[in-house]
Amino acid sequence: MSNPKEILIAAPFSAEQIDELRQMAPDYQVRNLPKSDNQSIPEDTWEHAEVLYATRALPTPEQAPNLKWIQFHVAGIDAYLGAPIMAREGLQVTTLSGANSPQVAEHALTLLLALGHRLPEMLADQGRSHWSAERLTRFVPSELAGSTVGIVGYGAVGQRLAQLLQPFGCTLLASRRDLLNVDKAGYQAEGTGDPQGELLRRLYPGKAIRSLLKECDFVVVTVPLTAETRGLLGARQLEAMKPGAFLVDVSRGGVVDHTALAAALDKGQLAGAGLDVFPEEPLPADSPLWAMPNVIVSPHVAGLSAHYTARAFELFKQNLQRYLAGEELISSADLERGY
Repeated sequence: MSNPKEILIAAPFSAEQIDELRQMAPDYQVRNLPKSDNQSIPEDTWEHAEVLYATRALPTPEQAPNLKWIQFHVAGIDAYLGAPIMAREGLQVTTLSGANSPQVAEHALTLLLALGHRLPEMLADQGRSHWSAERLTRFVPSELAGSTVGIVGYGAVGQRLAQLLQPFGCTLLASRRDLLNVDKAGYQAEGTGDPQGELLRRLYPGKAIRSLLKECDFVVVTVPLTAETRGLLGARQLEAMKPGAFLVDVSRGGVVDHTALAAALDKGQLAGAGLDVFPEEPLPADSPLWAMPNVIVSPHVAGLSAHYTARAFELFKQNLQRYLAGEELISSADLERGY
């Protein structure tokens, strides 16, 4: 009797969800790994695996000679690119890019509103039980209504954010590396995309980012971290932003140069920043960003959601159907570009 083909699941899926996968793939043995770290998984577990749903554990090429597809439980896989198995010729790699776009876009909107309405200063006053005598001038908001918002990176998160901003009457600008394939944003929950860029006044190529920045009252960064995007917003780009503009970053640590950002905030070039990602995490205690009254430090939690696993499962189901049918997979990673 030949050895069975296996699908290994190292994710917090329920017993009912695992059973659903078994029904979808009756020719495969679907195994649910209780732990996802390499130390707790026996080496012979990998031998017959053809598909791996991965959280943290990746086998070596020798451990998994039959592995053909890895689905990651995260959107950003820059930390995994150096794993030897990733260099296997013909290996398909997919991510959760797009599955977390609803919560990340909502988090970005929260930061935009909080910064524009001076919420950090209000909370600081509250902590001191202080009612500001200058409140009628200190707390005049920078409203989203009538403003220009720039979205650096118009993938699934950027497109969902554009949808959320529609009721505010903003003028929306965005940049994207590939202008010809706006509809190739990876997985998107039904009704959450803008595949034709119809919500935008203008879509800029990635190389024209300074032209975008100088137009915007608010800027939101949503690009992945790659060799091309590392340091994408440095001193030169930040200096191009409108005086008094706000920056929100929900991308990856390393895209925004934080030394240059702190300098721009300190000298008043920018009015404030909402940051969910940092070049070094946790953010060091001696970072000047902690003490800046116009900065919101969000501890890399924009992607958290009570629905994360459910959305991940829906994406994986769609991809498993496609895999079994020999079709192109959703949210495939471009390993040469790093996302």
